Amino acid sequence: MKILSNNFSDSQELSKNIPTLDILVAARDEQNVIARLVERLFNLDYPSDKLKIHIIDDGSMDDTPIILKKLSKKYEKLNIISRSKNAGGGKSGALNHALKFISGEWVFILDADAQLKNDTLRRVLDFAQKGSWSAVQLRKSVLNTNKNFLTTCQGIEMAMDAYFQVGRLYSAGISELRGNGQLVRRDVLLSCGSFNENTVTDDLDLSVRLILSKSKIGIFWDPPVMEEAVEDISALFRQRQRWAEGGLQRFFDYGRNLIYSKLTFIQKFDLTYFFILQYALPIIALVDLIVCLLFFKSPIYWPISLTAFTLSASASWFGCHKKHEGPVLPNNSIKIVLYLIYLSHWFIIIPLVTFKMSIFPKKIIWKKTTHLG
Repeated sequence: MKILSNNFSDSQELSKNIPTLDILVAARDEQNVIARLVERLFNLDYPSDKLKIHIIDDGSMDDTPIILKKLSKKYEKLNIISRSKNAGGGKSGALNHALKFISGEWVFILDADAQLKNDTLRRVLDFAQKGSWSAVQLRKSVLNTNKNFLTTCQGIEMAMDAYFQVGRLYSAGISELRGNGQLVRRDVLLSCGSFNENTVTDDLDLSVRLILSKSKIGIFWDPPVMEEAVEDISALFRQRQRWAEGGLQRFFDYGRNLIYSKLTFIQKFDLTYFFILQYALPIIALVDLIVCLLFFKSPIYWPISLTAFTLSASASWFGCHKKHEGPVLPNNSIKIVLYLIYLSHWFIIIPLVTFKMSIFPKKIIWKKTTHLG
């Protein structure tokens, strides 16, 4: 009996050390995936007295409200927060509205198509506390990798991005949030001004403000947050256009702050190099290609483009071969080569978005990614 008493006492002490957590999911027209998500969230291995789950019905016009009402009868602790369709602010507005109803030490942001392993919360919070991180981004992994060529490439792209993120973090101390699967200390989030409602990428915008406030963002490799990849070209271009607009907008909005901030030299170098690689290079390469075709000249900047593709290929290879949990990643050379061809879509999207943002006034239109379930 003494042993049982000690074990119970240890269990109580362990529970005391587990932080309180609020999960927030902004859901608009998510009838295909919302039931699956809620069921998985209530099966996560985390003390129920430390966890609150909030689903924000952000003006849904499909059956999402009906499904949530049925789920609330099954799960009494499910918190449904409703907003009107024209409430404004997009996902950021929905999340900011939900912040009024939470009190946990940590906030965990998920998309409606997210899937987690049962022990994810315990493991990521243990990682966050031991590393003294202000925020943590889970590695994103694609569920439907084998659906078609596009989804396979997106699976590789997520692995490449995570590998780059880890490299940037441990070389320069810079990393970024990715929207789905982001864990943030509530006090840090509030001190940074919460979510910016004047952007289409709340995660990238918040990342910059966290960097400027010297808040550390950790990258958690395993277990990942699993999500759907878009399955057709039109959906891919809509999604990537939004990412490009939001990514470029943060440099417009915070460029001066970044230049005159007290960031270290290596951090400023990292951000500058990243900007050139992600935004300047596609424009330079496209102009170089057009000049070659019009005047029958050899390309001038091909060594820079070759370097960029070599870096991408290396990060893709190592990212896919790194030990990981979650869905299987493509890891043969042929798929990596084909993936590099897929990556060239950024050389079209970035110049188009840059031209559009340079000519037309800023206009926030949040284009939703449809989840098929």
